[in-house]
Amino acid sequence: MSSSKRRIDRPSTPTKSKRRKNTQSQLDSFFSNPRSPSQVKASSSKTIIAQDKEIIDVDLLDNEEASALEHQSSALSLTPSSFKKNQNALHPVKFIQTGRQDGLAIVEQSAPRYASIDVDPVSYAPSTPFVSQSTDTPYSFLAHALATINSTRSRNAILNTLTNTFRTILVHHPHSLLPSLYLLSNTLSPPYSALELNIGPSVISQAIQQVSGLTPASLRKLYTSTGDPGDVAFMAKSTTRTLIPHPPLLANFVYKSLIKVASCKGPGATKEKQRIIEKLLVSAKGEETRFLVRTLSQNLRVGAVRTSLLTALARSVVLNPPVARKDPKIDGSPKELPPAQPIDTVSKKNMASSRDELLSKFRSAEQLIRKIYVQHPSYDHIVSALLEGGLDELPQRVPLTVGIPLYPALGSPIRSFGEIFERLNDMPFTAELKYDGQRAQIHASRQSDGCVDVRLFSRHLENMTSKYPDIIGLMEALFEKHTETESLILDSEIVAIDRETGSLKSFQALSGRARKDVSLDQVEISVGVFAFDLLYLNGEILLDHPFRYRRSLLRNRFPVFTPENQFFARFQHVDSCDSEEGQIRIQTFWERTVSRHDTEGLMIKLLDHEVRNEEGRKKPMSAVYDADKRTYSWMKLKKDYVSGLGDSLDLIPIGAWYGNGRKVNWWSPILLGIWDADRGHPVAVCKCMSGFSDAFYKTLSEQYSLEDPSKCSRNRLWECEMGGFKPDVYFKPDVVWEIRGADITISPVSIAARHLTSSAKGLSLRFPRFIQVRNDKTISQASDASFLANIWRSQQGKLKEEQDDELIDVDIDSAADYSEMDDIDV
Repeated sequence: MSSSKRRIDRPSTPTKSKRRKNTQSQLDSFFSNPRSPSQVKASSSKTIIAQDKEIIDVDLLDNEEASALEHQSSALSLTPSSFKKNQNALHPVKFIQTGRQDGLAIVEQSAPRYASIDVDPVSYAPSTPFVSQSTDTPYSFLAHALATINSTRSRNAILNTLTNTFRTILVHHPHSLLPSLYLLSNTLSPPYSALELNIGPSVISQAIQQVSGLTPASLRKLYTSTGDPGDVAFMAKSTTRTLIPHPPLLANFVYKSLIKVASCKGPGATKEKQRIIEKLLVSAKGEETRFLVRTLSQNLRVGAVRTSLLTALARSVVLNPPVARKDPKIDGSPKELPPAQPIDTVSKKNMASSRDELLSKFRSAEQLIRKIYVQHPSYDHIVSALLEGGLDELPQRVPLTVGIPLYPALGSPIRSFGEIFERLNDMPFTAELKYDGQRAQIHASRQSDGCVDVRLFSRHLENMTSKYPDIIGLMEALFEKHTETESLILDSEIVAIDRETGSLKSFQALSGRARKDVSLDQVEISVGVFAFDLLYLNGEILLDHPFRYRRSLLRNRFPVFTPENQFFARFQHVDSCDSEEGQIRIQTFWERTVSRHDTEGLMIKLLDHEVRNEEGRKKPMSAVYDADKRTYSWMKLKKDYVSGLGDSLDLIPIGAWYGNGRKVNWWSPILLGIWDADRGHPVAVCKCMSGFSDAFYKTLSEQYSLEDPSKCSRNRLWECEMGGFKPDVYFKPDVVWEIRGADITISPVSIAARHLTSSAKGLSLRFPRFIQVRNDKTISQASDASFLANIWRSQQGKLKEEQDDELIDVDIDSAADYSEMDDIDV
């Protein structure tokens, strides 16, 4: 049935089985809980709303903070007492008198205008006058960069924009580089820090109402037409005129204000957060308003992901080294860069040679900064090291450090047991049990007073130390037993175990533990630490050693250990089988793994570096610990990946259609997507309508309700590539589902992995079926285009030629629909 027919005589949202809880995290409160007119003061007004000339109170800066802002912007000479005298000193800023009220001039301060920054960095001159005359990087310059990025889908344009932005900051305000980097990345601190804004949408709503003077009804109308809080704030603020211009926002001030918001705790925290936000909105102009509110909403909606930021940072440091330049050929001035010279003064051969040399320097710098970041993910430390010592001293200044987590190595999924031998040939490898638990990185070091400092981090680098006091006790006992140990970093799996028998329990049992601030006497579910890698020991970084050496060191130095205290966790090694024991032994080990209910499959790991190049292989395989990389040195063979058991993918629900027949009050089918790491958003891949129980459908309808626009909307509020899919509603992409299907096929509707196939069409999943919600994964860890394409390629030659017909989901309105007979209740 077409989507137009589905909308006939259809309710605006599926009927819910119970009353929805109205929490602050729901974006519908963005325009609810309006203040009464009496709450909007007019006695001390210094702002005029153009359309109705209503006077409201936006003189929100107290004396101390106003003085601080004026001091920060003194170089711009934009304080209220002197702006007329310096009005023409800076070309990008203008003050326009738009009227008079009670004998006072109504003044609008225009947003500054900047030159294009999406050009080739080689030909860009980082000499913006407005930026150079400020004591700090103006926030308007960052908003200009974000607006430029938001206007393109070109990866090259995004990289050029970010590179030129960082170059400009390095030349004029190096001290602004760190806050600017955080503001452009839409984060406040390293991933292992617990610092978060924790702002409810009602706080942002009230702040916009107070500053703009618009009614809640007007804001709701704007939101309906735009679908984005930042666009709402931009349009609402565009009608505001001020009697006295406020000092311009500066990057450091905005970042510090956000830190204040995140630090607000206890009674009165909500009001204090709103007060800070209102002060920011008062001074925001033009695009600043849009991206300030998007930052507060934690959704910049630009395609600048972590990889792009690190790449641009590396290129900017090559072009404009923040310390004494050691290579005179590569300088920040475009005149000194050969490609920027007039074409008649430099031969094309020399230009090509210089360009190749520059690109080589780019690649080296990018690899270095990415490697440093995945091993030490802190912009604070990296930026500080770059400003003090440049690229050359970066590895020494920012090493792998106990107490700061590194991104974990990842396994490449494979579909069959035979594929292991096809990829590794006769290279020695080990097959380890993949336990059904929680991956944990354990850092421990002996302090000067003899105490042992222990920290645990999840696969997402979240600090979960307070969740496992029993593991802290284990590590303290381990250090007491091994007195020669001063520091270590372990990669491991935490698995729930039976305290009496030692048998393994499921992940569901482990998830029943409290998440933080747990005391040892409160532990009801015992755990075992199954260590499988040693990354650091007594000051020595082991990442570049072969896995065989790291594993041997781990097992010899730290054998299996059960503390005397029965409440402490147990220390064990993962069960494994090496290929040197023979293929029959490996096959038997795999069959035993499949029959076990407490494991997910196998991890296949190369034991030694490949010493020779195989024909057709670009480079030999390595057995190092590759942080944040998926390589075939580590392969993941899950039971669900194996032929005959069904394919399994981790997909993201991003939309839905109205159901038919008995599903009329539910969403069915559901549109699912894979994750695009380059662009930082999902790409639609298939529709799913199987595997759901009635109870799950009801829960889904409550979770994604049109009454809650923070989760579900008829407008496309969230960045997703839909291809030919046109759902009735769009979901916020924030959860991951495990989906099993028959096979991967070419589809004229999907554009997923299109660039990785020989066809101009994308890939889709045939007969998708819901398995479970993956609460242990974020959307950035969902299956990507490479995984989808690898499964598709492996099918070639094994399956019949795929039909090139469009996949059609038929919603059978009868009891015979097998998707209704499943008892899956999440």
